[in-house]
Amino acid sequence: MEKVLEMLEQAVAEAAREGLVDAWYWRQPSPFGQLTVVTSEQGVCAVAFPEHDDEILEEVAAALGPRVCPARGETAEVRRQLDEYFLGKRRAFDLVTDLRLTTDFRRLVLRRLALVPYGATTTYAGLAAAVGRPRGPRAVGQAVGHNPVPIIVPCHRVLASDGTLGGYGGGLERKRLLLELERRGKG
Repeated sequence: MEKVLEMLEQAVAEAAREGLVDAWYWRQPSPFGQLTVVTSEQGVCAVAFPEHDDEILEEVAAALGPRVCPARGETAEVRRQLDEYFLGKRRAFDLVTDLRLTTDFRRLVLRRLALVPYGATTTYAGLAAAVGRPRGPRAVGQAVGHNPVPIIVPCHRVLASDGTLGGYGGGLERKRLLLELERRGKG
């Protein structure tokens, strides 16, 4: 088995040298279990909670190409920033995101969403107004709900107009915990 793993590692390294890898993935420990994080040459393109692990890799392969390989050393900065965030030591990510898994409208919403500061919240209606679609909070809600890079693009910071949590692809308990983590980190 060890020999097979070594051969696989060599094949992946060779593919990387030849520019034959479409995306890299790894499992990132977090307070929410092992996240699956995926990067491409253009940036971080996906972060998935454990229950969406397989489907995000399939989605990446369909959108970016089938050569999605286990990451090696090129992930240190992303790993470090996620770790710092979960420890309450990072308020903003300094990472490039690759939003090719989204449509143009969703990309517009996610870019605006990325500007919502640490510890702050907005509403779906407020976000809709900010992207020039004041009558489109439902469409904005769908865009937010299809965020391929949660946590890094902070969709947990969007609340319903009545101040309740609304929805969250990672589950409402995770959303509550992320908001709490940021409230503690602000002080």
